[in-house]
Amino acid sequence: MSQIPRPVPTRNEIKVDPKRYIVSKTDTTGKIVYGNEYFTEISGYKESELIGQPHNILRHPDMPRAIFHLMWKHLKSGRNIMAVVKNMAKNGDHYWVTTDFEIKRDRDGNVRHYIAFRQAAPKHVVKEIEPLYKKLLEIENELGMEASIDYLNGYLEERKMNYDQFIENLAKPKGLSAIFFNKMKKLFS
Repeated sequence: MSQIPRPVPTRNEIKVDPKRYIVSKTDTTGKIVYGNEYFTEISGYKESELIGQPHNILRHPDMPRAIFHLMWKHLKSGRNIMAVVKNMAKNGDHYWVTTDFEIKRDRDGNVRHYIAFRQAAPKHVVKEIEPLYKKLLEIENELGMEASIDYLNGYLEERKMNYDQFIENLAKPKGLSAIFFNKMKKLFS
């Protein structure tokens, strides 16, 4: 399968419906094997364009590589992770989501695939995370990803928390939103 050309980012934001969920499933290498209807609608890609493509087809250039490194580190070590992500649609527009990753295993305990459950990132979450991501990206561009990871670790140490605690405090769904989100995730279990 050929790689789809990357779009040029625009400044336009796609509003994600906070009552709908974007779901995708990847194999263990990050290639997309499934996406729900809302995933294709928001991303602007046809299902046939997404299946078999690396999930980073949606990676917005404003996203620091350090965050994806951290996500893969968690997943490869067998731990689920939640993250706030700025994705890019086929037309270059962007959208912010809170993504909750889960690991699906076969009966022998081997990882079969990863499922990403996404919902609209609340404005207060984006307002707090965007300057951090901008700083991490500046450091990456100047000094490399390891320096960006070091900065993130220092940022979290200053707040006396790890990345999981930081994102949970900032973005984990609460109240009715959490109930609906967990019910939706069970549909895919």
